[in-house]
Amino acid sequence: MKDYEEIFSFLGEWGTFQWLIFIVLSLNVIPSGYLPLSMVFLGDIPPHHCRVPYLNSSYGGLGYNLSIPTEELNGEIILSHCRRYTEERDSYSAYSNDTEGCVDGWVFSKERYVSTIVTEWNLVCDDAWKAPFPTTLYFFGVLIGSFGSGLLSDRHGRKINFISTKALQTLAGFLLAVSTSWEMFCVVFFVLGLTATSYSNTIVLGSEILIKSARESFGIVGVALCFCTGYAILPVFAYFIRDWRILQIGLSVVGLLYMPLCWYVPESPRWLITQGRLQEAEAIIRAAAKRNGITPPEKIFQLEHSEDTEETENESSGLEKYTWLDLVKTTNMRNITVINIIAWIATSMTYFGLSFNISNLDGDPYLNNFISAAAEFLSVPFVWFVTHYAPRRFVLPCTLLLAGTLQLSIQLVPKELSGLIVTLVSTGRLALTGAYGLIFVYSSELFPTVIRNMGLGVGTTAAGIGSIISPYIAYIGTYNRILPFILMGILAALSGGLSLLLPETKGEKLPELISEVKPLQG
Repeated sequence: MKDYEEIFSFLGEWGTFQWLIFIVLSLNVIPSGYLPLSMVFLGDIPPHHCRVPYLNSSYGGLGYNLSIPTEELNGEIILSHCRRYTEERDSYSAYSNDTEGCVDGWVFSKERYVSTIVTEWNLVCDDAWKAPFPTTLYFFGVLIGSFGSGLLSDRHGRKINFISTKALQTLAGFLLAVSTSWEMFCVVFFVLGLTATSYSNTIVLGSEILIKSARESFGIVGVALCFCTGYAILPVFAYFIRDWRILQIGLSVVGLLYMPLCWYVPESPRWLITQGRLQEAEAIIRAAAKRNGITPPEKIFQLEHSEDTEETENESSGLEKYTWLDLVKTTNMRNITVINIIAWIATSMTYFGLSFNISNLDGDPYLNNFISAAAEFLSVPFVWFVTHYAPRRFVLPCTLLLAGTLQLSIQLVPKELSGLIVTLVSTGRLALTGAYGLIFVYSSELFPTVIRNMGLGVGTTAAGIGSIISPYIAYIGTYNRILPFILMGILAALSGGLSLLLPETKGEKLPELISEVKPLQG
C-alpha cells in the first residue's frame, strides 16, 4: 500500500504498542550475539603435545622436554604439537633422533579450559581442520537458511517464520550440549546456522510494524545493543564456565528465557495488506490503537486507499509470481542487489574474521573478547546519532572505509605493541558493528515489500558466504598474523566505495512495489 505510514500515523510513532514490539523483538536478538562466536571458546585449542605413556599425564614437565622435539611458532620455541622422539630401546631415557606421530594421543593444558571440543575429540595435528569446520558448517547453514527463509516468509508470513526459527534455535542449542561425537556436533551446529535467519526475520518484522523514528531506533539501537549484549555475555559465561558442555547449556538457557515473548509479536500488517488480507491487518492495527489508548478511525482503509490496495494486488496478487529472479530482472534492482551482496559479504567476513582472529592476538582471550564487545556498545549510540542526522548512503560507506583503513594499518604496528593492535582491532569491529546494524535497516528499506524478505535473504545469504570464509581467514593468522588484516581491509574498503552509489532512504516511505524503488545515485 503506497500510503501505509500516512494511513497508520494516527497510532503515533511511540506508544505502549510500539515499545512492546521494540523491546520484545530486540531481546530476541541476544542469542544471535553469542551463537556464531561461541566457537571462540567451545572450539579453542589449548597448548598441547604428544602423550608419552610412562611420563606423568599432566601437561609439561622435564621428562617431556627430553622426549619431544621443539619447533618454532610465531617466533617462539615450543614443544612440538604433533611429533615425539622414537624410543631407541626399552628405556625411559634413551631416544633416537627419529620422530613419530602422537600414537598415544595428546596431553592438553588445563590452565585455561577444563574441556573444549578439541580436547574431547583430539582435533589437532592431522585433524586440526576439524576444529574450525563446525563454524564453517554453521555459516553454511546460515547461507542455506537465508536462501529459503526469505521466500517462505514472503509467501507464508513473517510471524510463523520468526517463531519457528526461534523454537528450533533453542532446541538445537540444548542438543549441541549433549553431542556424543564430532560428527553429531557438526550436524547440530549446521542446524543452528539454519535458524540464524531469526535475526533477519526480527529486522523485517520490526521494520514493517514500526514507522519512522521508531523503525530507525529499533534497527540501529534496539537490535544492535541486544546483539552486543549477547556478545558480551559470551566471554563472561566462558570465564566462569570452563567446561564446553556446561557452557553451551548456560548459553541455551538464555535463549529459552525469551521464547515466551515471541507470542506477543503480531503478524506484519504490511505483509497482510500485500496479500489482500485487509481485515486481519485492520484487526492488528485496532488492537495496537487500543493498547496505545487511541480511538482509531471508523474506517481505517478509506476508498482511495482501497483503490491503492487493488493496484497493489494487481501487481502482487498471489505472491507466488514473485521469485528470486525479480531481484535481478530490472537494471535498477540488479544494481542494488549486486552492491548489497558485495557489502554484505565484506561486512560479514571482516566482522567475524576479526572476531575469530582475536584468539590469535596476545593477551587473555576472555579480556580481549570482552573489551571488543564493550567497544561495540560505544558504536551503537554513535551510529544512531549520525544516522539520525546524516544520509544512510554516507554512513554505511564511512563505517566500511574506516574499518578497512584500520585493518590495513595494523601491518605497520610492531608485534611488541600488542595493546595498540588490540585497540585497532576493537575499533575496527566497532565500525563494523555500526555497519552491521545499519546494513540490515538500509537493506530492508531498499527492497520493496513484495520481495523484501527475499532481498534481505539474498543479503544474509551473501553474509553467509563471507562468514563461511571467516574462520579460515582467522586460521591463516596462526601462521601469518598480518595477512588476514590485509585481506579483510581491502575488501571492506572496496565495498565501502561501492556503497556510495546506493540511493538514499532516510525519511522516505518504504517502497511497496518494484516500480517504486529509487535508482542508484549518479
